[in-house]
Amino acid sequence: MELPLRTIITFLALLTTGLSAGLFYAWQVSVISGTKRVSDQSYLETMQHINRAILNPWFMFIFIGALAFLIWSTYLHYQMVDKGVFILLLLATLSYAGGTFAVTAAGNVPLNNWLDSINLTALIDLRLVEIRANYEVKWNRYHLIRTVFSVISFSLLLVALLTQNKN
Repeated sequence: MELPLRTIITFLALLTTGLSAGLFYAWQVSVISGTKRVSDQSYLETMQHINRAILNPWFMFIFIGALAFLIWSTYLHYQMVDKGVFILLLLATLSYAGGTFAVTAAGNVPLNNWLDSINLTALIDLRLVEIRANYEVKWNRYHLIRTVFSVISFSLLLVALLTQNKN
């Protein structure tokens, strides 16, 4: 049995969006509360290391792939008779594109780049407190936004697939 391209691409959209939402959600409910309990030096060094380590092909495939597969899946459903599925996919795509991808690119990434440019070992404790305060509050706010929108996108995609299977 050969699967149609639309089914394969929609599955990949579901998989990558789900993995992306899961990563952001898990970070939101565990890592953020854990990092609030460490020293300023430890927090900033840890974030520098994590921000460098996450720039890997697996993460990029999931993060960028979700957007690409959502767009592609939405396009493939455009001509379908049932416009409800298309609209749900379009909303899922817009949610991920604007609330997850764009917020990450315009919010989290510039903060990560700024933090990466700082030589933490050369700073006094008062400066570390200031840097952390400037970084952590903004970064966590952007992260919460992208988490919410990635979960919304995944949920809309699930509803679209459940709706499509009923017809």
